[in-house]
Amino acid sequence: MKLATVRLDDHRTAAVRVEGDELVELGRADVGAVLAAPGGLEGAAAADGPRHPLAGADLAPVVPRPSKVVCVGLNYQNHIKEMGRDLPEYPTLFAKFADTLIGAADDIRRPAETEQFDWEAELAVVIGRPVRRADEEQAVAAIAGFTVLNDVTCRDWQFRTREWLQGKNWDSTTPIGPFLVTADETGPRPALDVRCEVDGRVMQSDNTGDLLFDPVHLVRYVSTMVRLNPGDVIATGTPGGVGHARKPPVFLRGGELVVTEIEGLGRLENRVVGEGA
Repeated sequence: MKLATVRLDDHRTAAVRVEGDELVELGRADVGAVLAAPGGLEGAAAADGPRHPLAGADLAPVVPRPSKVVCVGLNYQNHIKEMGRDLPEYPTLFAKFADTLIGAADDIRRPAETEQFDWEAELAVVIGRPVRRADEEQAVAAIAGFTVLNDVTCRDWQFRTREWLQGKNWDSTTPIGPFLVTADETGPRPALDVRCEVDGRVMQSDNTGDLLFDPVHLVRYVSTMVRLNPGDVIATGTPGGVGHARKPPVFLRGGELVVTEIEGLGRLENRVVGEGA
C-alpha cells in the first residue's frame, strides 16, 4: 500500500491512498494522523472517500509534523570511508525539526548564509505505532513503512563544531516523500537501489542493503532512549558521493534540479532556489 499527504485547492491537506492513477481520501489531514488513529494502516486500507487524479497532485511532506526526526550519520561503508572515518561501533545520531521538511516537488530553499550546500539521499523509516525499548519483534512491528528523504546540509555550518545539528536544520531544505510504502511490500530490511542526481548527473548510487545499522536495529537503538510515536521518522544515512567529499568539492549554488530516487518507493524532484525566492 502507498499513502501520501496531498495539498488540496481548498487550502487543506488530506491523507490519501494511491490506487492506480487515483488518490483516495482517508478522512485524516495527513499520513501521520492516519498512523496515530485507531486502526492505523488497517483503517487506511479499508477507508473510502473523495478521489483525485494522481497526475499533477501537489504532494506535501508525507508526514508533515512528526514529533521527531532522528537522523543517522555515517551508515554506509563507502560514505564512511570517503569522509575519512573509522566504522562506528554505535549509530551516530542527530535530530531534525519538522520545519525543515518539504514535499516531493517543492523548492529547496538555499540559505544565503552557506557556501557549502550539499545533498544526501536517504532511506527513511516511518514509525506506525508507539514503541519504547523495542526488542526485535517489536521493532519490526513498529515500522509502518519507508519513504525517500534528502538530508540537504550546510556543510560549513555542520563542521563549525563537533555537533552537527546546526548544519542540518535549515528551514525548508529537506524533501520527504512522495509516498509511504508499507513494510509488507518491502520487508523490514529492504535492499533497494538509491540514487541522487543533480542536473542529470548521477552523484550517488548505492543499495540500502549496504547499511551498517539496518532499520530494525535503528528502531531498537533509538527506542531504547526515547519513545517513538506514530509518524516519527528515522533517516537512515546517506551513501558515498556527497559534494563535500569530492575533489574538488561540489556544492549546490542555486537553480539545480536535485532528483532523489529509491527503487520501489518513489522519486523526489526539487529545484534549489534562494531562500527569499
